[in-house]
Amino acid sequence: MDQQQATAPLDDDTTGPIDVEQAEAAIVEHYPRLVRLGYLILPPGMGRTRRVLAAHALAQRALPRNRAGGSGGDPHPDLELPWQRGTKGAAADAGYAYVRLRVLRTALRAARPRRWWRLPSPLPQVFGLRLFPRSGGADELALDKALSELSGPGRAAYVLRELERLDDREARKLLQAAGVADPRAALAEADSVPEPAGSRDGSLLKSAEFDPCSLQARPTDLMRRRQHLRAVLVAVVALVVCGTLLGMPGQGWGPSGAAAPSYARNPSSERALDPGELTRAAPHAWRTATRADFSSWPARGNRVHDTALLRRALAVWARPGRSVRLSATMGTQSGPPAGPPQLLYAGEVDQAAVVLLHDGLRVARYAEARGGSGAVALDLARLDAATAATSTALVLSRTDGNVRYLTAPWVRHASVRDLVRPGVAPRPLHRTADGVTEPVRTIPQLRPCRGWPALQLGSRLVADLGELAPARLTYGTPGHGAHDVAGRAARVSWARTACRLPLMQARGVRTVNSWRFAAQALPEAGGHAAWLCTRADTWRGTGSRVLAQFQPWGTRRGAAGAIASSADSSPACGPRAPRVLAGVLWKARSGHWYLLAAGSRQVATITATGAVRGRTYGRALTLPAKAGAHADLKARLRNGDRLGALR
Repeated sequence: MDQQQATAPLDDDTTGPIDVEQAEAAIVEHYPRLVRLGYLILPPGMGRTRRVLAAHALAQRALPRNRAGGSGGDPHPDLELPWQRGTKGAAADAGYAYVRLRVLRTALRAARPRRWWRLPSPLPQVFGLRLFPRSGGADELALDKALSELSGPGRAAYVLRELERLDDREARKLLQAAGVADPRAALAEADSVPEPAGSRDGSLLKSAEFDPCSLQARPTDLMRRRQHLRAVLVAVVALVVCGTLLGMPGQGWGPSGAAAPSYARNPSSERALDPGELTRAAPHAWRTATRADFSSWPARGNRVHDTALLRRALAVWARPGRSVRLSATMGTQSGPPAGPPQLLYAGEVDQAAVVLLHDGLRVARYAEARGGSGAVALDLARLDAATAATSTALVLSRTDGNVRYLTAPWVRHASVRDLVRPGVAPRPLHRTADGVTEPVRTIPQLRPCRGWPALQLGSRLVADLGELAPARLTYGTPGHGAHDVAGRAARVSWARTACRLPLMQARGVRTVNSWRFAAQALPEAGGHAAWLCTRADTWRGTGSRVLAQFQPWGTRRGAAGAIASSADSSPACGPRAPRVLAGVLWKARSGHWYLLAAGSRQVATITATGAVRGRTYGRALTLPAKAGAHADLKARLRNGDRLGALR
């Protein structure tokens, strides 16, 4: 955690630091609202298609390059976000307030005369289609005409009032923060827009006429596009001819060295592509195997003897064509297997034929449409050095937001548990004789986190992070103290942590451990708070992700803890370094601010320097502070070593 993240402001409404992860979450959750905001402020003279694409570009580019407020990601590092403590709804989210300000500022910059073509580049690209929102009625057309006659700041003032429901003081502060020279004049200009007749039951700005996320499509000029296509084909042919002529002299583009020609008849490669050479574990080999992992899984499915299907799967793994949808987790090589792989599954799942193969290092999932024609997908994931605890299931299919799993042969009982609701009993998960589960609903990422399903496979709890193998969830002290999620304390802690799991996706995660390293009494009889460290370890060993969370007790059920700091590729909170120090700024109900910091059990003293100074003997620090103050945290361990804040 860098110095300013260590003291990110927090109050009773759990307003966390405005870092990249919080800004990204705000953009994903409020994306339609941000796009509508940019669309309404952009000049109508751009044309509806370009205006729609520009609005999407504004919302997508609102994500800062690094922590918001730092010197590298935002041109206004000392900006104070103009939202009030009593604000409700989306605007009460500090992350949303920050990205909304970025969208507003960029849209106003684009709305200046003769500068609309300088919008952030590149825009989302759409070829061969014209996109525009659905047409509204007479009231919407009249309002659109009235807004087109306003200046950019005037439109922004009107939109902030009618769409964001801000009063004049809040709108004036937001316009001033966005760079408007005269916010009062902009508000006066917005007052000139007559109230439409159709706005009595709600703002017309929320109608489909002004929704750039609900679009209609029409073709562009077909004759002109055909002429352009012919010109492109002629240019491509000329380029190919010139390239061939340039590559002919001598040895062409260069000698190939010791590499064999493509599709050479290599004995090892031929054996790896022969379905008859596939290895298959005995049906009950897992009962007597010295190591229970994917290598002891038997071959299952109703098409394990379909030689044609297996041959296609092996050939696509060795030489995926351009039409194959290929994906690989981070750090996973996409090359062919070195020898004949092991067959784990071959059968029909939903409307596809699926084959799972294991070469000792990776698991490959091949899927084709039933019947052998249509789209083909190949997914690769590095899953080496697995154990019985980390090889409990593999993803067979993802269809319409549902996931089917193939469970390990040693899994006797399977159920689905909602992590956000620790007090609700898990529901049974039905499986076929081959271990294929019924569909499990995934969480839609565009909605607020109200639940997170996890699979209870025996005593192990695993969660889907969008990869081929679900990640195992644990709780406890890093190292030998981490255990399966069981008991009230573990489930309650994960209920406040589950909604942070999207921050661990797309990393090849093997396990995620949640560790409550400290508890702290809040000043002014504000109750207590728990400090948790959540660490995601990967299959490749590097690229871990660590989050330090501040979780005040007594907040609503399932409310995610505030991220006090984060770090990538750090040994903190892991078996090599089971210690951590983190801090936040916290606002009491009286309005007073405090610097709170806590460390793991090895911490003997904590010292704060900078804008807030003080020292405490123990694992918890509480010091009076001012809003926005920045402090540097250091700790002395019991063995005399020093420890810095997580970064």
